[in-house]
Amino acid sequence: MAALLVAGAIALGSLRIVSTYTVFNHTVDEPAHIACGMEWLDRGTYKMEPQHPPLARVMAALGPYLSGIRLQGVWDKDPGQAGMYSEGQSIYYAGDHYDRTLVLSRLGILPFFWIACLAVYFWARRFFGTPTAVVSVGLFSFIPAGLAHAGLGTTDMALTAMLGAAFVAMLAWLENATRRRTVLFGIAGGLAVLAKFSVLAFFPAAVAAALLAYLVGGWPGFRRLFGHVRRLALPLAAACGVGLLVIWAGYRFHFGPTPWPGASLPAPELWSGIQAVIRHNRYGHPSYLLGQHSIYGWWYFFPVVLAVKTPLPFLALAGFGAVVSLARWRQMCGAYLVPLGFALVILGVGMAGHINVGLRHILPIYMGLAIVAAIGTVRLYELAGAGRWAKGALLVLVGWFALTSLAAHPDYLPYFNFIAGDEPERIVADSDLDWGQDMTRLGTRLRELGAASVTFRPLVFDFYDRRGLPPIDFGSALKPSPGWNAVSITMWKVMRMGLDPPLTPWPDRTTLKPVERVGKGMLLYYLPPGR
Repeated sequence: MAALLVAGAIALGSLRIVSTYTVFNHTVDEPAHIACGMEWLDRGTYKMEPQHPPLARVMAALGPYLSGIRLQGVWDKDPGQAGMYSEGQSIYYAGDHYDRTLVLSRLGILPFFWIACLAVYFWARRFFGTPTAVVSVGLFSFIPAGLAHAGLGTTDMALTAMLGAAFVAMLAWLENATRRRTVLFGIAGGLAVLAKFSVLAFFPAAVAAALLAYLVGGWPGFRRLFGHVRRLALPLAAACGVGLLVIWAGYRFHFGPTPWPGASLPAPELWSGIQAVIRHNRYGHPSYLLGQHSIYGWWYFFPVVLAVKTPLPFLALAGFGAVVSLARWRQMCGAYLVPLGFALVILGVGMAGHINVGLRHILPIYMGLAIVAAIGTVRLYELAGAGRWAKGALLVLVGWFALTSLAAHPDYLPYFNFIAGDEPERIVADSDLDWGQDMTRLGTRLRELGAASVTFRPLVFDFYDRRGLPPIDFGSALKPSPGWNAVSITMWKVMRMGLDPPLTPWPDRTTLKPVERVGKGMLLYYLPPGR
């Protein structure tokens, strides 16, 4: 019965994800990912951009590659970031099969959603029982942010899945470091590194949190800890060896010189990518929060975004589950503290960084929170027989969460709870609201309005006429143009429509009100000619 319920939850989540594929055009980052993955498949090289490892990118390019699509040669003529994005855009439109190619690309990420759900299930079942495990998967598979990024050809769901799989494999390995578990731990760890480099910060922090939880719970105790370390040293070395081999295989066993640490090493793209991520974090990224702009972000960015982009009933269940977990912290040698600690360290690592562009960067937090929320849900069910308040709270919170998630379809990416109000762009933008996903909707709406042209500064690279858009005039960022004006919220709030501070783009200075919101990420204005 449990297996059927879990399979049903995963199948329902998968259907909801797949049904969004052709609603939204490609987002900002997807062309770069498919281009780099296609290079790996087509040429056996990985030169375009090493800042992200190849696993998710190859999976995003695999379906199009199997359908016969190859590199289009755009990057060869313009070997830079712009050329990489243009290469990806050309891959989408190759053979005039845009929708098919987009679907095939996004299907490559769907298995990571399955892996993430199974990791949550096995983690919860091992320590908290089958009912909690089933509820954990049900809750996790309904989280809007998870559904959103499982439906895009990007790296964030791959990170979530493989970080979770590596962590669960480690927990099983700690219990009994058999050869089989050692190999599985090494494989999962290697694939996690190949998913996204942020795992290099998340995984050690999660391990430290788990160790602290077990020590607080009384196992193995400080006196016996060093004995366990000695016993596991050799299996750990073997697991690391397996993981390193998997990583090297992910870079096609390439060997060559690296800019850092300045020597010839296996997988030189790995070292270049890590260096690029460190440099990116050091120099920051344009960010927007609560009307403020920054390059280096804010320590409170992720707590704020988590609070407004997570369904409130889920947060309530997780809060109650945290109380239950803290009350049971001595049970099972501190195992009740591990999911909560996992979630908190993911949040903490995110808060320490300088790249504040979206909740997606801490997406694995929902694996820990789903288990914590399931602990709370099961406890409410246990209390329901003794008090009406518990039964009522359970029905209200679970029903509210389910209806909230279903009502968000298909706009899981720009989902906000009611704390954000009707104008969530006052709080945050970028990949939390407008990642360029509504270009197709904009084209459809402008055709319905009979617009002969539109003034618009798009966020995404595209062949705009193929999205059904009329001729585009970039216009002025300081004033609207007569006729129809479309505004990408991210271009307005984050990119300032191409202006440098202290200049202010016209949507912040005009009394002109938008005629309507197209999708969730576009605002449409009309300025009568002569006004």
